[in-house]
Amino acid sequence: MATDQSSPTQFDWISLDDDEEVVWADTPHKSSLVPALVVGVPLAIVLVGIPIIVGAYLHRENTEYVVTNRALYRKSGIMSRNVQRVDLGKVQNTTYSQGFFGQRFGYGTVEVSTAGGSGVELTFDSISDPKRVQELINTQTKDDGSDRPEDKAAVLDEILTELRAIRVAVEEPDQEEATSSDEV
Repeated sequence: MATDQSSPTQFDWISLDDDEEVVWADTPHKSSLVPALVVGVPLAIVLVGIPIIVGAYLHRENTEYVVTNRALYRKSGIMSRNVQRVDLGKVQNTTYSQGFFGQRFGYGTVEVSTAGGSGVELTFDSISDPKRVQELINTQTKDDGSDRPEDKAAVLDEILTELRAIRVAVEEPDQEEATSSDEV
């Protein structure tokens, strides 16, 4: 389901802003079921493997990932729905990894760390071509507009105005003390 231009109606589980566009969307790779099959099929003889296989399948079918020009989304949950959102402006670091089966079958994990978060905040598990997705997230993070020079100038102007107000507030009591001591 890897898409580059998807309609917002396809993702009824997220509310996109007016100027927010889906850049990439996918579900876990079909081959991510291989490890569950490797473990589950031999254990199916004693009926323990069937829940392992069914659980892996349901997890895969009920997980979706979306990258927009504003945020990253992850939906998961079999009996309930859990939607996680991370704004691109908060993304500090992205990494990707591929395990043994991932290297052989072409899937991996992208991990996203955020400012103020402790460790990995969001993961895209078992996605196709994790390196490309990591590069896409990094590109979107740079292009999200949060580091525009005019934004920085506006913030610096606000800080300067606040500092001037603090200076005036601090200097007024000093001037009043100096005037009252001259009168004595």
